[in-house]
Amino acid sequence: MALLHCHFFSDVLRLSTAVDVILPEPRRSASGALLDPPRSYPVLYLLHGLSDDHTIWQRRTSIERYAAQFKLAVVMPGVDRSFYTDMAQGNRYWTYVSEELPALMQAWFPLSAAREETFVAGLSMGGYGAFKLALTHPERFAAAASFSGALDMSGAIRSREKPWRDEVRRIFGPLWRFPGSRHDLYQWCGTEDFLHAGNLHFRDHAQSLGLQLTYAEGPGEHTWDKWDEQIQKTLSWLPLEKVEG
Repeated sequence: MALLHCHFFSDVLRLSTAVDVILPEPRRSASGALLDPPRSYPVLYLLHGLSDDHTIWQRRTSIERYAAQFKLAVVMPGVDRSFYTDMAQGNRYWTYVSEELPALMQAWFPLSAAREETFVAGLSMGGYGAFKLALTHPERFAAAASFSGALDMSGAIRSREKPWRDEVRRIFGPLWRFPGSRHDLYQWCGTEDFLHAGNLHFRDHAQSLGLQLTYAEGPGEHTWDKWDEQIQKTLSWLPLEKVEG
């Protein structure tokens, strides 16, 4: 696998930003000649949480090694503390991650544009972003996964302290506007996680709508040991062929 650190100017954000990309490497002969014909790879957009950045999945898990088993490309963008949203007071991170970023990645790298080979996953704030992308654009994503996702934002706004509510206002705008504003899914949350109740609320609502949702939970808190387990389970759950050897 190849790990690429990309720094570029975003026309949407109007600033320089970064994304890390993991790419499968084609087989080569002893002389260095390519043995595999050119191809595009299935791709997972892997999203970070509120206090993290685009490097966190590499630092806290072995995502490069896990993806290698499936010849899977992984795109890891950074979106600050935006909740993957065009912020009321801030930048247009939703437009960036849903429109500009995929177009650039497909132009620069051999990534599949086919829905059946495009997936999204994330933890905490990134779980919210992953489900937001998949539910907004089901024509693009074959599957989505959320680990300890911040999915019941209306409940979170009501239950948290004033500094948090102030931050949410900067992201989403007036809080009274939030409720009611604007497919294959995998959702996991630890039973001791502070977001567990919100995940149950989302699960029940999604299932009442008839969404094809696989829900799992188990002992655990809001910690990387659990997310490391879950990203491995998710790669096995996705419709990917495991590479032998």
